[in-house]
Amino acid sequence: MLGDSLSAGLGLGAADAFPAKLQRALTAKGAQVDIVNAGVSGDTAAGGLARLDWSVPEGTDAAIVELGANDALRGLDPKVTQAALASILKRLTERHIAVLFAGMQAPRNLGPDYGRAFDKVYADLAAQNDVVFYPFFLEGVAANPSLNQPDGIHPTAAGVDIIVANILPKVEELIARARKKATP
Repeated sequence: MLGDSLSAGLGLGAADAFPAKLQRALTAKGAQVDIVNAGVSGDTAAGGLARLDWSVPEGTDAAIVELGANDALRGLDPKVTQAALASILKRLTERHIAVLFAGMQAPRNLGPDYGRAFDKVYADLAAQNDVVFYPFFLEGVAANPSLNQPDGIHPTAAGVDIIVANILPKVEELIARARKKATP
């Protein structure tokens, strides 16, 4: 799981972080997978690209890419975010790693033009790459005070449960793709 604080589980115990809860949900469904939490709080898409090779080592079958929230929070040019994410997707694909690409949306206080440009990055990249696409990682959780920590950005443990439940079908699709790639 290559991501930022949403993956790392900022403000939560390790057992409540998204990768740990996703691991438990998959195990409960009989999937034999090991999810490694390669989330780094504060990371941007460019930061994820810079650490890609050691964060997603050789032998990795599949990757969930969840990056870009910090780019939007900092108001970075969406073209910069898009270039970094495009490089990540390209390099993972070249390594024959199945990818689930989790989208992000810009905070609406940055204006409609920025929001449209930033949000479009994910759909465009998903259309250009052979990835499983989940349009908005925080679907059902964003802007809901009861599902977010006091900062209004990071999900609570209950919020993570909703994210896991929502994204689980796409993760199962990712696992199927990874298995198909592994079969000669």
